[in-house]
Amino acid sequence: MTDNPLLAYGGWLAETPADWPDPAWAAAHRAFVDIVAVIIPGAVEPVTRLVFATVKDWGAGPAAAIGQGAQLAAPWAALVNGTAAHALDFDDNFDPAKAHATAVLAPAILALAEQEGASGRDCLDAYIAGLQILGRVGQGVNPTHRNRGWHATATVGAIGTAAACARLLRLDARQAAYAVSMATSMAAGFMSQFGTMTKPLHAGLAARSGVLAASLARNGLDAGLATLDGPTGMNRLMVGPDYEQLRDTLTHVEHGQNLRFETAQVGKPLLLLSSGLKLKRFPNCGSAHRAMDGLSDLLAAHGFAANEVEAVHVRAPVTHLNNLMYQVPEDGLQAKFSLEYGLACILKTGNATLADFTDEAARRPDFAPLYPRIHRHPVDKAEGEFPTEVEVVLKDGRRFETAVPWPAGSLARPFTEAQLWAKFDGCTAGLLPPDELAAVRRALADLPQLPGISALTRPLAGKFAS
Repeated sequence: MTDNPLLAYGGWLAETPADWPDPAWAAAHRAFVDIVAVIIPGAVEPVTRLVFATVKDWGAGPAAAIGQGAQLAAPWAALVNGTAAHALDFDDNFDPAKAHATAVLAPAILALAEQEGASGRDCLDAYIAGLQILGRVGQGVNPTHRNRGWHATATVGAIGTAAACARLLRLDARQAAYAVSMATSMAAGFMSQFGTMTKPLHAGLAARSGVLAASLARNGLDAGLATLDGPTGMNRLMVGPDYEQLRDTLTHVEHGQNLRFETAQVGKPLLLLSSGLKLKRFPNCGSAHRAMDGLSDLLAAHGFAANEVEAVHVRAPVTHLNNLMYQVPEDGLQAKFSLEYGLACILKTGNATLADFTDEAARRPDFAPLYPRIHRHPVDKAEGEFPTEVEVVLKDGRRFETAVPWPAGSLARPFTEAQLWAKFDGCTAGLLPPDELAAVRRALADLPQLPGISALTRPLAGKFAS
């Protein structure tokens, strides 16, 4: 036993056997299906193409830069593919860390697995272990870390991804601790980048950092053992100098975010099962999803049209509304962080798809008149304390309302297998030749049994149609 979180995490990563319960293997498998579905269209996004154009001449290697027609060194492949994974904001959320977890974990694991010749089961094992540490670090600095403007996908994500890569490389306890520590020196990213190309780049940078930190540790680089909770550790630098006061005066804890690094029971509960992932129904910021689900439910139940609506009132946690900073979005990226735009999509089309978040779609003239009808009512409570309430007022005086505590795709409202694969089909249509797409689908379905990951990555290595 140790009170030092780095040593506790390193020991757990090195010594925990890969005998996860069947539901954990299944959940990890579903996460890979979902993220590969999202990476494929993300690979042709301008931000991903620009990142690839920047790194493509920096060294060839064994790992596919998905959709780019090139093989790169593992860190650069992780950078490109991580950016693609987050480019559309269609990737999952993970509450303990308040981060997009799979977008950073899976690209790093896949790139390193190609380099190392690891199996599909090895990848799933590294994912489960890395997600646990990602969550434990997130619980140690959140909710304050994220509420104060750090993008946890970039910060906590880099550290959790280093843990996953340490697991895949089978580092010993000290090396794994060094890898996790080293990643704190690569952990950075501000929420002020939301609505720009740098926001998805954060996921790519975190994926790259995980590969780099674990690889350096394997080759003998050491690191400090007080970078999480020392006098100048992550908690005091990236939460704040009032860290201890905040920790000691917490009155409500959500998702295990108690501003303490768990060291006694690192692996219990297994966060993949106790908290689960939030797979996304819509390709925009998850903070809008409860409201969009609620409006969808009211539309389905009552069948009103957009031109009948006098007002839509949304009562939601202030932290959700703060993430949705664009009330009148000017382009597709800003539209992803707009409550008004997301709800306008539901009112006008009954859905919100990838096609709704292009620059052209975001500027549709018939959407803007709806924005003033959508009213925000921030509630100073955490999301677990207060469900998002949606009230629709029609011009004829009728009122309909609902409350949504959990979005579709969450542990409480999981996707069916049919919904998961329907999302895959919707994301990938027209981007790969039919035979290659079929090969990807087969490899994903068989991922736990793949002796090597190339069956999945090979058909993804060509240049996709844009």
